[in-house]
Amino acid sequence: MNNSVNLPSETNLSPLVFYIVAGEASGDILGARLMVELKQYFPNIIFKGIGGSLMIKEGLESFYPMERLSVMGIAPILGRLPELLRMRTRLCNTIVREKADCFIGIDAPVFNTQLEFNLKKRHIKTVHYVSPSVWAWRENRIYKIVKSVSLMICLFPFELDIYKKHRLPAVCVGHPLADELPIESNKKQARELLELNPDDIVLAILPGSRGSEMKFLLEPFLAAATLLKSDYPNLKVVIPCANAKRRAQLENFVEEKNIALKMRIVDGESRTVMASADAVLLASGTATLEAMLLKKPMVVGYKVSSFSYWIYSKLLKIGSFSLPNLLAKKRLVKELMQDDCTEINLHRELLQLMGKQNNESLQEEYVQLHKALQLGGSQKAAKAIASLINGEDS
Repeated sequence: MNNSVNLPSETNLSPLVFYIVAGEASGDILGARLMVELKQYFPNIIFKGIGGSLMIKEGLESFYPMERLSVMGIAPILGRLPELLRMRTRLCNTIVREKADCFIGIDAPVFNTQLEFNLKKRHIKTVHYVSPSVWAWRENRIYKIVKSVSLMICLFPFELDIYKKHRLPAVCVGHPLADELPIESNKKQARELLELNPDDIVLAILPGSRGSEMKFLLEPFLAAATLLKSDYPNLKVVIPCANAKRRAQLENFVEEKNIALKMRIVDGESRTVMASADAVLLASGTATLEAMLLKKPMVVGYKVSSFSYWIYSKLLKIGSFSLPNLLAKKRLVKELMQDDCTEINLHRELLQLMGKQNNESLQEEYVQLHKALQLGGSQKAAKAIASLINGEDS
């Protein structure tokens, strides 16, 4: 890729229309930061599509609530399929009619890849931000991706090989969080912000930002924390909720199951919650990367419906599913998937973590991975997209 990108001239300031679609909270964060950087290249850019509150704050005209795309598992996707197909068709027709300058799909490959395919056929430049996990499962998806995407933006270095093999333009930008978060996190400051005592034993629990994730993970996660309370009587559990719906779901569960824990429920602030913790129990996903960047001991769990797991287990081609382990190419953190994700197993692993809070070798591994991901993130992604728009080599 060229070292520089031509900025638009003062006499050529006709608005560019970018459509962006993000399907969940992590995509909303990436999208908002990317929008900020794209404005540096195209000051009069117009953003439309689907996004959350952060993207809307940066000027996105969102046609649908982002939560409508936040589905996980085979059965939930099938249940919402007619609605998702209608949304995608209407969006595609609108983008083509407006002759948009670029479409950027942020993650959400089930929704975005077919949309990108349809748009690229109509000569609209398409960018996919966050590589689908073709290196992990369903590798044959790469052939559809090559026909759908003008530029792939990867977050992690190990993802580039497969795109190079298939001659699809791709760039690794690292992860914006790696640039944003300091190498050393400040537990004391985080506890002050959350009004937690310095001597508390704090367990952060992040059971996912989707309703379907919380449905499967709340019970084993909170049951494991209840067992841990007998080992640490001053244990405090802090749970951040992605939105009002997830908070209501959590509160209803706690009331229904009569959960007896010293618990603090926080609106958002997942980073502060993790920074305050002695250990983190969380769902697999972007949050595991953030916990790693905050240098936190963690146990990663995940469950889906039996049907979804049966399908996924036939297609998976990797032994690990959490980002710290994938980045390190070895087992840094404990993973408990499906039938192994039980309160007994989770409690056992948490108990071991609590006894190794000052594990220097783990901290050193985290620091090295953190530094390897400090590649410029959003700025590098915006530069690559600007090169695509300007017809420069990439």
